[in-house]
Amino acid sequence: QRTVFLLAITPPARLYVSDATFAEYRTVMARPELRIRKGLRRQLLQLIRNHSHSVTISRSLQVTKDHGDNKFLECADAARADYLVTGNQRHFPRFWKRPKVITSREFISIVAPHSSHEKFLRRLQ
Repeated sequence: QRTVFLLAITPPARLYVSDATFAEYRTVMARPELRIRKGLRRQLLQLIRNHSHSVTISRSLQVTKDHGDNKFLECADAARADYLVTGNQRHFPRFWKRPKVITSREFISIVAPHSSHEKFLRRLQ
């Protein structure tokens, strides 16, 4: 996940967030079972703020099996993103034209060869 995050904030990739997705990141990172220290959480959220592109949701979607995941598809749709990266593909529609819903592994294989930090990323894996 660290590799995916670094790739997402490194050109040519672009990380898009809406108010709803940022709030979800904040909530998830605060879960006790993740054991993310408060200081590190603040740093991660600040990295997201500093390196992401903010989007305003342009239309409401009700297509995911877990309705809480619609916000991510809405964000990617509003950004006209090529990909939505998730570890939970089963909640998303199998056939969705754009963005294409992909796994972290697929994202790494698509973006890593084009990243300006390719050598650094190889060491992380």
